Amino acid sequence: MNTILQQSFAVSFQYPVCFTEDLFEPSNSLFVDVLEKEKKNKTYFVIDEGVAKAFPALIDQIQAYQKAHDEHFFLCAVPRVVPGGEACKNDPEVYQQIVKATNEFGIDRHSYIVAIGGGAVLDMVGFASAISHRGIRLIRIPTTVLSQNDSGVGVKNSINSFGKKNYLGTFTTPVAVLNDFNFLKTLEDRDWRSGISEALKVALIKDLEFFEWLEQNQRAMASRDMEAMKTQIIRCAKMHMNHIAGKDPFELGSSRPLDFGHWAAHKLEHLSQYRIRHGEAVAIGIALDSTYSHLLGWISEEDLLRILGLIQGLGFSLYEPELSAENLLQGLREFQEHLGGQLTIMLLERLGKGVEVHQMDPELIQKSVTLLQEKSSKLSLS
Repeated sequence: MNTILQQSFAVSFQYPVCFTEDLFEPSNSLFVDVLEKEKKNKTYFVIDEGVAKAFPALIDQIQAYQKAHDEHFFLCAVPRVVPGGEACKNDPEVYQQIVKATNEFGIDRHSYIVAIGGGAVLDMVGFASAISHRGIRLIRIPTTVLSQNDSGVGVKNSINSFGKKNYLGTFTTPVAVLNDFNFLKTLEDRDWRSGISEALKVALIKDLEFFEWLEQNQRAMASRDMEAMKTQIIRCAKMHMNHIAGKDPFELGSSRPLDFGHWAAHKLEHLSQYRIRHGEAVAIGIALDSTYSHLLGWISEEDLLRILGLIQGLGFSLYEPELSAENLLQGLREFQEHLGGQLTIMLLERLGKGVEVHQMDPELIQKSVTLLQEKSSKLSLS
C-alpha cells in the first residue's frame, strides 16, 4: 500500500531595482533604506577589481558612508577586492574566498553581502552567498551597462565549470539592486557598448518600437551620451523584470526567450578564451540567428540589413574566426544539455516578434555563417 502526502505552497518574492547617482554620498539614503529596519546590520562588501582601480576612493567612500549611517549598519571586515570578468567565475578559489569569509566573520542569514561590480562578479558573489548558510542576503550594485540593464536585475547566480559557462549556479532573488549611473563613466568603450546588445536582443523579440528607438539613438549611445544610455538601461531593465515576473522565473521548463542569440554567444566566449566579451558575443549571436531567420524566409533581407547595420553602428563586430559551423553545432548540443531537455531556440518571426523552434538545420547554420561573413565584409566596406 502506498501512502502519498502531497505538499504545495507558494512564496512571493519582491525586491526593488533602483537607479541613482552618488550612491555612497552620505546624503543619499538609498542604500540604508533597503536594509532591515530598527537594527544595526552586519555587512560585507565585495568589489570588482576593475571598479576599485577606476574608483580608488571607493572603499574610503563606503567607510565614510558607514560612519554617517552608523546606526543602520557596520562593516564586519575591510571590503574584499576580487578579479573582475570571467576570471572570477573560472577560478573556484575566488568564490571559495567569499564562502570562507562568511565563516571567518560570522556572516549569517541575517547579514548582508554587498556585491559591487560587473555581471561576472555579481554572478560569482551571488553564488557564494546562495550556498553559504543556504542563502545569505545579497545586495547587488551593478557597475556596467550589461549588468545594469540585464544580468544584475535578475535572479541568476553562477560560476563556470568543466569548460562550460554558468555550469554551477542557483536561482536566488536579491534583497535589492542598486544602480549608480556614475559607475558607467569610466567604462572602456567596449564595456560601454557591450550591454547594448542585451537591449537589442529584447527589443527584437518583444518590442518593435524599442528597436526603432535603438536605431534612432545608436549614434548617441555609441558616442557615450549618458542621457540616451540611461533611457536604454531603464527601459531594458524593466523589460527583463517583466519577463522574470512571468510564467517561469526559475526556468523549470526549456523555454528561455531572453536567450535569443545566446546559444552561439556562450560558445564563442569560451572558444575565444573570453577575448570576446559577453555582450560582443551576444551581438554576433543575434546577427547569426537573425541571418538564420532570414534564410528560413521569416524576415526580409531589408530587415536583416537593418539589424546588421544597427549592430555595426553600435560598434560591434558581426563575425569572428571562432564562428564555424563545427564549433556552433557543439555549442548547440551544450545549450540543449544546459536546458535539461528539449532544444528550444528563439528566432525572429518578424522584427519585434520572436518565435521558438525546437530544432535547427546544420546545413542552414553553415549557410548562415557563410552569409554573415559575406555581409560583414560588405557592410564594413560600405
